[in-house]
Amino acid sequence: MCRTLATFPNTCLERAKEFKTRLGIFLHKSELSSDTGGISKFEWATKHSKERSFSEDVLGWKDSFDFLLNSKNGVAAFHAFLKTEFSEENLEFWLACEEFKKIRSATKLASRAHHIFDEYIRSEAPKEVNIDHETRELTKTNLQAATTSCFDVAQGKTRTLMEKDSYPRFLKSPAYRDLAAQASATSTSASNSSPAEPSHT
Repeated sequence: MCRTLATFPNTCLERAKEFKTRLGIFLHKSELSSDTGGISKFEWATKHSKERSFSEDVLGWKDSFDFLLNSKNGVAAFHAFLKTEFSEENLEFWLACEEFKKIRSATKLASRAHHIFDEYIRSEAPKEVNIDHETRELTKTNLQAATTSCFDVAQGKTRTLMEKDSYPRFLKSPAYRDLAAQASATSTSASNSSPAEPSHT
């Protein structure tokens, strides 16, 4: 697992640089215009930021893990960071559980429950999350009569793992620190500018 830039393998360092570059471009474009295109999967997040500016959003991610998870921009940034550590399956599982809870069809619920279990929970699953044996067995038992809460224990443990382990490293990462510095400077600049400057026509 990649912990610091000094110990990053080349491929991991490249991913970290890509993350930093993409988010830097995202910040720049979101401040200039919400109509600017061509920033891949981050573009939709900009258009959904209605109550807070992107700069305020970025600075808020360090306030709490809940704040980060409730921010579309934050989730996208955190996912990009987790990819540099090869642990994105934890967040993907958490997000899959959130979507799972919205299903109302019993047939679809059962089908989706087995799909999530096979992808994230069973031993040697393609995106196996780090949970204990008891939680894995409990989740397997819950699938016999799938409900919207059958993944609650596993989701909770995965969330705690991210909050205690990955989240602090995300906040200390050069990519986030640089982005936060840019956001802070942008926010300060905006608050110091006059709301109505004289026209020079």
